[in-house]
Amino acid sequence: MSTDLARVPCTIVTGFLGSGKTTLIRHALSEAKGKRLAVIVNEFGDVGIDGEILRGCGVESCPEENIVELANGCICCTVADDFVPALDAILSRAPKVDHILIETSGLALPKPLVQAFHWPAIRSRVTVDGVVAVVDGEALASGRVAHDHDALAAQRATDVVLDHDDPVEEVFDDQIACADLVVMTKADLIDADGEARARAALGAELPAGVRVVSITEGRLDPAVLMGLGVGTEDDIENRRTHHDEEEDHDHDEFDSFVVEVPEIADPAEFAARIAGVVATTGMLRCKGFLPVAGKPLRLLVQAVGPRVTWQYDRAWGAGPRAGRLVAIGLKGLDRDAVERALAAPETV
Repeated sequence: MSTDLARVPCTIVTGFLGSGKTTLIRHALSEAKGKRLAVIVNEFGDVGIDGEILRGCGVESCPEENIVELANGCICCTVADDFVPALDAILSRAPKVDHILIETSGLALPKPLVQAFHWPAIRSRVTVDGVVAVVDGEALASGRVAHDHDALAAQRATDVVLDHDDPVEEVFDDQIACADLVVMTKADLIDADGEARARAALGAELPAGVRVVSITEGRLDPAVLMGLGVGTEDDIENRRTHHDEEEDHDHDEFDSFVVEVPEIADPAEFAARIAGVVATTGMLRCKGFLPVAGKPLRLLVQAVGPRVTWQYDRAWGAGPRAGRLVAIGLKGLDRDAVERALAAPETV
């Protein structure tokens, strides 16, 4: 365990797309109880949706300037170019932050990121309080790492350029193998038998002694999330992953792009439209903000496979009420078809 109190503790929050990482961090920010926090968000896509969701908390303990977005690629691949400058920016803040939360993209491998905490530019200033792997309990209970895993596996079989037989499962396994705590989300959507199946699915990849906690809607005591005190960088070489023998890796099997969406009238109707796009194009994930006619607040929309959720977030700022969605899918996702469906004006 690291004991250097001069170093700022960092919690790395990893997990597959749609597992609930941003919801977990948002709850932690809202319950910080005076602790000064900062967040590094590794976006997947061209628009900082997750960063905007976190800024919507409006909490004094984590002002907007303490939320730094990295959108130039997977954080585990761009440590020198993106992560170190982000840390520099945060550590220069006054007053000094007490804790840094790092939300990786759903495709990130934790081990290279933790190993970067040995770099001279980093190791004297920060330490890894712990790696928290967020997993979708409902999906695991059904035998999948995500709700759209069947579609991922079927489409992956047609892509001969990938290096791994099942890259999604390997990324998931590596996240679990590096975890100091596993947070199982969506506990309200499964019964006791389902939770038992989900925990069993973690299986051999779960390191000995690592606790699994089940939560709903991101509600986890921040003292648990940010109080592990492990100093993971001191033990990371003992955590065996699928990628230990590889010099580098990539996630080129995924595409993402932004869709500009005009004002909508009916959130339920638009959610059904998104579900239809998932069914017809193979889109895996969709998230963003939309303007709703007659409503002063932004509509936050998130979709993981066919499951679409929405809620009103906060008032639009100065400037136009611009609706934008990030669409994520496997390489070759039909951008024209997605844009035609989502950007089409509603018929009245």
